[in-house]
Amino acid sequence: MSDTVGLLVMAYGTASGPEDIERYYTDIRGGRAPSPELLAELRTRYEATGNRFPLLDITREEAGGLERELNAAGEGSFRAYLGMKHSPPSVAEGVARMRADGIERAVGIVMAPHWSGMSVEDYIQRAERAAGDGGPAFTFVRHWYDHPAFVEFLSGRVADSLSTLEPEEREGAAVIFSAHSLPQRDVGEDETRCLRCDVCTTACRYLEQLRDTADLVAERLGLTAYTTAWQSAGRTADPWLGPPVEDVIRDLARQHAAVIVCSAGFVADHLETLYDLDIEAQEVAREAGVRLVRTEMPNADPAFVRALAAIVRDHLTEQRDREPVSDGR
Repeated sequence: MSDTVGLLVMAYGTASGPEDIERYYTDIRGGRAPSPELLAELRTRYEATGNRFPLLDITREEAGGLERELNAAGEGSFRAYLGMKHSPPSVAEGVARMRADGIERAVGIVMAPHWSGMSVEDYIQRAERAAGDGGPAFTFVRHWYDHPAFVEFLSGRVADSLSTLEPEEREGAAVIFSAHSLPQRDVGEDETRCLRCDVCTTACRYLEQLRDTADLVAERLGLTAYTTAWQSAGRTADPWLGPPVEDVIRDLARQHAAVIVCSAGFVADHLETLYDLDIEAQEVAREAGVRLVRTEMPNADPAFVRALAAIVRDHLTEQRDREPVSDGR
């Protein structure tokens, strides 16, 4: 399989079911067991969604679709492998399976469009450690929030949500583009001062990338009422990036007939959409007296899979263009 390019498709991971919640919660806390109160709260949230744990299955479908789409183009041979951060199969297991299958060259892509050191770069480091000296040789797609194929796809999702509104609601609608919050300690003392600079903090780049996503989609659709917000902050003593999406919904309800939340930092349904937005944020919207619509997650939609394939193809083209040209000697 030396001519086959491996595709390491990486995602956060999930509990496999109610009996796996404690294991999962302990893992995302770096091995520290949660208190009984925190564990009970998380169990309650999952129960409110009907104990749904779809992330692993969706990521597997996305990876399989990506493999089929790239192979169908006839531009080479590709094989996809999963690597999850907090559940099996781990990133290290995915790399080991590549090596066992004789994969010598691989592309790593994280199912998160925006780069941050806490998310995307951590996955990359895990893959590089696992590959070590034994391979395969990796290149990585570090971000794809501004890729034209993804922007086009996301614009379609927002347009679909706008089309569900009544004409008067659509006229007065505002769009929130959200992503997962990060601990505030990763932002510089004055994060507004360092935006667009050559040397940025992790969170500074993350902040700006979400804003760029919002601007690109807004330009494509002609949106005038849109903003960004942060969701699903962790239960820690540190302050997290804000404003929270719940506060922004309350603010927008004073002037707008409807609010659309486009969770642009996520590409699959999981607790952060099924509970944080579909239950918690909806309750906030009802109390504020405004209609809230969430854009449908990409999941394994064929149009999204085609966008992922375009992202990987362009990455491989960039890598080829960077390779030194032999003089034939």
